[in-house]
Amino acid sequence: MLRKIRIALALLFFVLITLLFLDFTGTLHAWFGWMAKIQFLPAVLALNIGVVLFLVVLTLLFGRIYCSVICPLGVLQDLVSWFSGRRRKHRNRFVYSPARTWLRWTVFVLFVVAMVAGLGSLGALIAPYSAYGRMVQSLLAPLYAWGNNLLAWVAERADSYAFYSVDVWMKSLSTLGIAVVTFVVIFLLAWRNGRTWCNTICPVGTLLGVLSRFSLLKPRFDTSKCNGCKLCARNCKASCIDPAAHKIDYSRCVACMDCLENCRQGAISYTWRREAPAAKSPAPKGEPENRPKGKSGVKPVDTAVSAAGDPVSRASAEEAPADASRRRFLGVVGLFVGTALQAQEKKVDGGLALIEEKRIPQRTTPLVPPGARGLREFLTHCTACQLCVAVCPNQVLRPSGGLMRLMKPEMSYERGYCRPECTKCAEVCPANAIHLADLAEKSSIQIGHAVWIPENCVVKTDGVACGNCARHCPVGAIHLVPVDPNDRKSLCIPSVDEARCIGCGACENLCPSRPFSAIVVEGHEHHKTL
Repeated sequence: MLRKIRIALALLFFVLITLLFLDFTGTLHAWFGWMAKIQFLPAVLALNIGVVLFLVVLTLLFGRIYCSVICPLGVLQDLVSWFSGRRRKHRNRFVYSPARTWLRWTVFVLFVVAMVAGLGSLGALIAPYSAYGRMVQSLLAPLYAWGNNLLAWVAERADSYAFYSVDVWMKSLSTLGIAVVTFVVIFLLAWRNGRTWCNTICPVGTLLGVLSRFSLLKPRFDTSKCNGCKLCARNCKASCIDPAAHKIDYSRCVACMDCLENCRQGAISYTWRREAPAAKSPAPKGEPENRPKGKSGVKPVDTAVSAAGDPVSRASAEEAPADASRRRFLGVVGLFVGTALQAQEKKVDGGLALIEEKRIPQRTTPLVPPGARGLREFLTHCTACQLCVAVCPNQVLRPSGGLMRLMKPEMSYERGYCRPECTKCAEVCPANAIHLADLAEKSSIQIGHAVWIPENCVVKTDGVACGNCARHCPVGAIHLVPVDPNDRKSLCIPSVDEARCIGCGACENLCPSRPFSAIVVEGHEHHKTL
């Protein structure tokens, strides 16, 4: 019963947290955004003492419940391990292994040093919540968006607007590569050995493992009932049960309750009582065969009958349907991908000529969102989970490719600009790296200032009038001045009032110059309040 409750809660947290990274509308965050805020590392960086104390007390009461229920990366490993265990030859496959304490604490110390030294990008590589967020955002979110676009394409032809299409684009090649490598490593470790990542690499698991040694409720042995079958150890994905010594390494136990479920003698219970006095246990019995046997003791052979009446093996009988199913699956995938690609709308001008995409300019100082208080403060508190990137409706935020800022979100205005009425990133940030009190505060924060680049401006290059930047500046920081003040018919060029500019990027985004805008926003190391 305890195991079923744990699995139900774990799946609930896992699905909802995953949807937080997939929901580009931001609707779910109003209801379930708290699930991201109770993750351990974001709560520590946000100095959310209440959440940290709650998780500490939870661990002292029940053990590492956080790792088996709340942490999405832990639940992902359980799912991979479960699918691996469904194979007949890999049931009861785990064995006890001693703790690699030196490795766990070496990684933990390096993680703490990196975070304190301001090298948060290195720490974010192994932080569990951040690693899972990057995998979902980089690998699963495009598939989710393509599925949404397919539904939008179908709904449009049925005269329905229940869905709307969204752009699917690569936000960062480096982050995608890191997400792929992280997923492959975690998948292989979980497929072969269960919770290896949690109990050797994860810094949160190492810290909570210290607290779980003193937890009130623990799985405990009753040696008077144990018959030495070792099923508890063979089903422990944390490899922390030593059946010969009747001991459990509670620093690695994630309170998954699998040992309770698989012990046929009731020798393990989740209780606060002390262990029963040691009794001489019988010699270990041989492991029973997994496959059933007939009356003669010989394993039955799966057979089937062919269309001609001849007996054939079960594998041969199933081969043809499997091939047909495989072809149908590939056909459906091909149709899905083709339709999704057709649903992507090309950007063309009035003459149906393709519009050249804008390129990212070289900024002296990167741009970070209003409410981050400054570049250094933002990099120190940000966990690089990509949640703000996932919900940004204007496609302004994207993971950085810079070495010192790797995977940390920064702003760029090729696809949109930071609208004054939007505070989505501040609403969803679990680490409080972006904090805004209200919309009025956002409009008064200067994150950078616009700089005009004459050699890119169409007024200079093509000799035509423009003024797009001045017309769309929401704070009136750009006004047009004539190139020749003495000529009434002279073309006008932009002039930027840096004291009024807030760095929203409307001018840069709406500038018609290609591939680089003629007006570019430079970031400020420290944000100012106007």
